[in-house]
Amino acid sequence: MIIRIKLNIMKRNILSFLFLFLFVFVINAKMLSKEYDVVVYGATSAGISAAIQCSRMHKTVLLIEPSHRIGGLTTGGLGATDIGSKIAIGGISKEFYQLIKKYYDQPKNWKWQDKADYRESRNIEGEDAMWTFEPSVALNVYREMIAEEQIDLVYNKRLLRDGGVKKDNGRITQLKMESGEIYKGKMFIDATYEGDLMAALGVSYTIGRESNKLYGETLNGVQLDKINTTIKKRVSHNALHHNFINKVDPYVVKGDPASGLLPYISSERPGVDGEGDDKIQAYCFRMTLTDHPDNRIPFKKPDNYNELNYELLFRNYEAAEGPISEMYSYGDPLVPWINTPMPNRKTDTNNQKGFSTDFIGQNYAYPEATYEEREKIVEAHLNYQMGLMWTLAYHPRIPEEVRKVVSEWGVCKDEFTDNENHWTQQLYIREARRMISDYVMTQLNCEGIEIADDPIAMAGYGMDSHHVQRYVDVNGYVQNEGNVEARGYPPYPVSYRSIVPRKSECTNLLVPVCISASHIAFGSLRMEPVFMVLGQSAAIAAAQAIDDKQDLQDLNYRKLRETLLTYKQILTLPAE
Repeated sequence: MIIRIKLNIMKRNILSFLFLFLFVFVINAKMLSKEYDVVVYGATSAGISAAIQCSRMHKTVLLIEPSHRIGGLTTGGLGATDIGSKIAIGGISKEFYQLIKKYYDQPKNWKWQDKADYRESRNIEGEDAMWTFEPSVALNVYREMIAEEQIDLVYNKRLLRDGGVKKDNGRITQLKMESGEIYKGKMFIDATYEGDLMAALGVSYTIGRESNKLYGETLNGVQLDKINTTIKKRVSHNALHHNFINKVDPYVVKGDPASGLLPYISSERPGVDGEGDDKIQAYCFRMTLTDHPDNRIPFKKPDNYNELNYELLFRNYEAAEGPISEMYSYGDPLVPWINTPMPNRKTDTNNQKGFSTDFIGQNYAYPEATYEEREKIVEAHLNYQMGLMWTLAYHPRIPEEVRKVVSEWGVCKDEFTDNENHWTQQLYIREARRMISDYVMTQLNCEGIEIADDPIAMAGYGMDSHHVQRYVDVNGYVQNEGNVEARGYPPYPVSYRSIVPRKSECTNLLVPVCISASHIAFGSLRMEPVFMVLGQSAAIAAAQAIDDKQDLQDLNYRKLRETLLTYKQILTLPAE
């Protein structure tokens, strides 16, 4: 009898497994055989808003995420929204931030902090939206928004970048994944930070900084001048809070060039001011930290920790004249970070000062690298940043007052729980490939000197580039180069043509993230709220192209504009 019961249980288990296998097989088979109206590659903030908009316009849509987590940087630690100007944010983007506020309006969602104790300058009392949030909350909000729509979502499907894009008569017909799946569609949207679909297709793009001469700019290319005299009130170049203290020695043995350079200092000359190069601004991880003892995991020393990697950090503190508290004139005078408060006693912690979380010069290969090579670059960034935080918190060569501050913080037990070390796996890809289309957004657009006549969005953040390289100056000391912060300009329109390739290259692809822009203009455009707006506008254009049976480059802009406004996109500034 016991044996018979066990056999029956085994049969039921086998039958259950076979049923589950067949169910998954049938679902996947349906996806593989189905031609979607729109295929979105990359479930970043732009990709999610694009997919939602397609569903709301009753278009069948497939959202493909190469990793196991959706939301990109919005769910990956960038909780301090880079707003620029709130009046430029509309549509699904604004809806997302309204849902964030709705979540935090519920007292039960304040576990680690009393809501009344939370203050952050981005949030103004009486607003209908909230602009700061925990990564886990952003993830849940996105999941709920997707669940309300008709969206097919697949995870862990990476595009086969060599030969995986099939094209017929100037149109993409299908995508093939590394794992073999083939997805077909009428319209395609590349919403990745890297522009992998765009590049695999053969669309024109660039990487790095253009010369100022190319587009008549002043803030592009190599930036060696300490300040731009023409617009000095609005531009900060290599400011004190982003560079080293004077006279930091770059050599392994101080004063001895023969001993070699310390790690991560380039042996090349930085270039001529204003000239272009193929280098890109630094990446880092936006850290979600907490000082709540019940939710804090102290910083851990990486297994491959190398003290020499942080010698420049030690020397930077040692080079300060007078009290450490006076060594910087901006922000926290002690710690090289911007530690922006998030709800529930958490932070969005970002780079600041000469030696910080930005891994300067170590990302040049990333845009064109293979997936495996990118994984190594990401791992190198993670090890560097984990080692940096442990060093700041516990190394005896760090000033005691710095160690005291940093050691009170750590990563959060309740964030990124799918990762053993509770660090985000989303590297901050500030810039990778940028498309070159019939309209290139430039510094002139950001300053309002040139105005696009076919707007699909407004961008309102200042031009912002992090450092690009670390080098030895003519005096034999270490310097960072590439930082530009240009503020004070009103929101400006973003051209429809900047998200559509040239007609000769592809007629059914939209690129709302790696858009056609110069390096310095992209520094203004690369903000998550803008990506969401551009993703939604891309989806509206895709739907119109399907309905009107037109190529994307031939759309009636007046009709597109009317639809954009119907869905609450902001295309002009209010009269007042």
